[in-house]
Parts: sequence; structure tokens; C-alpha cells
Amino acid sequence: MKELVSTVKSVRLIAENVYELTVTLSESAGEIKGGQFLNISTGDGSRLLKRPLGIVKVDGLDVTVCFQVKGEGTVALSRASTGDKLAVLLPLGNGFNIPDSAKNVVVLGGGVGIFPLVPVVNGNKNKKFYTYLGFRNKNCVCLTDEFGGSEKLTIVTDDGSYGAKNNAVSAYLEELDGVPADMIIACGPPVMLRVLKQKLKERGVKTPCLVSLEERMGCGIGACLVCVCRKSDGGNARVCKDGPVFDINEVEL
Repeated sequence: MKELVSTVKSVRLIAENVYELTVTLSESAGEIKGGQFLNISTGDGSRLLKRPLGIVKVDGLDVTVCFQVKGEGTVALSRASTGDKLAVLLPLGNGFNIPDSAKNVVVLGGGVGIFPLVPVVNGNKNKKFYTYLGFRNKNCVCLTDEFGGSEKLTIVTDDGSYGAKNNAVSAYLEELDGVPADMIIACGPPVMLRVLKQKLKERGVKTPCLVSLEERMGCGIGACLVCVCRKSDGGNARVCKDGPVFDINEVEL
């Protein structure tokens, strides 16, 4: 983990209210795994807290993240200009650890939850990925080309305006018996992961499943306890430090 100065290389709108931001680091941050994230300043001196954003791509010193505009901090980021200097802390979190033995991996992404899944699919060329992505509507669809290397790619929307009318979890479960899976990885809104856990249990699926949780964060290093979640054993876990990736049976959803 390093705190570095970065220079904004590009900012572009890629879907409704969703932006892609690429920054150039002042030096290498070391190895970055799929599922890890960074904390980045907004460029607005009146908002001191950095924002946690999932890392989508690393190319040399260039790091790309994507984010949905939700508050004043992300509004400021969306208005960043080429050449702006932004402080970054990275890499944070534990990422997805997929064992060598898992040759067939099912990928489930919902909305902006697809972002941390991109580097997993693109960074493991020796595995076959069966990917199911769900979006609210056609205006929210983005980065689908990044999953083009999947053995199977299914894209659905809540209203059927792009692909079938469905969600990622249901689309996968409808094809469950015909899709080989040594591991399942998923990221999306809490309700999506809750339903996934429930349905896998109901159907007796024993395939190992890793989920990346979305939580509000303050410090990003486990000190402020803003992002604490409940564990299945009754304990607590810090999503930023102990996660954001957990075994699905390890946490309450």
C-alpha cells in the first residue's frame, strides 16, 4: 500500500451517470489484484475524505477506475480535468483469490458491481469464465467489451431494453446445470448477493463462492470502522481491511 500523487489522464462518460477515470501514478504501486480498490482525493479542497473506487485496469503506471455519480465527491471527480493532481492510496483490500484448481469460473455482476470483476476476467487467461451481467436498463450498460474473452457472456436488464428481461443471478440459475463451475465470484448491490446466497443454499449448490461487498468507507485502511459488516459467526469484519472480498458463507447479507 502506497500513498502517491497521480495525474489525471482522462475522464469520460461511459453510461448513464457513470464515468471512467484514468490516472497516471507518480511511481509503481506494486502488484494489484482483481477486486482490490484505491482511495482517491476528489480534487475539491472542501471534501477531505478520499473516495473508495474499484480498480478496473492497470497498464504500467496508468490506473483506471469507474464510478457512479452519487454525491458531491463523485461530482467533483467527474469534473476533473486532464493534468489535475489527485492523491491516491493503493492497493487496498484483499481482492479475489482464485486457486489454480478452479478452471471454470462463473462471474455474476450487477450494475456498477461489474467494475472489480473486469481485472479478474482479463487477468486469468488460463481459466474459462461464464459471465452474467445485469443492468437496470440499456442506458446503464457499460464495459461489456471487457468481458468479451468469456467462454459465455450473457447480458440482461431489469426492463428488457437490452438483452433479456432478467437479472444476473436468475439468468445464471436458469442455466445452472449446463454451466461448469469450480468457483463463483460476484459483486453487486446487497439485495443481489443476498438472493444469490439464498438461492445457492436452496438448490444445494456447494461450489465455492466469493463476493465483493459494497459499503460506505471512510479511511479505507480499517481504522474508522465505518464499513463494518456482520459475520455469520456473530463477529464483525471491516469491509475495507478484511474484505472487500469474502466467502459468501462468511458474512451476513
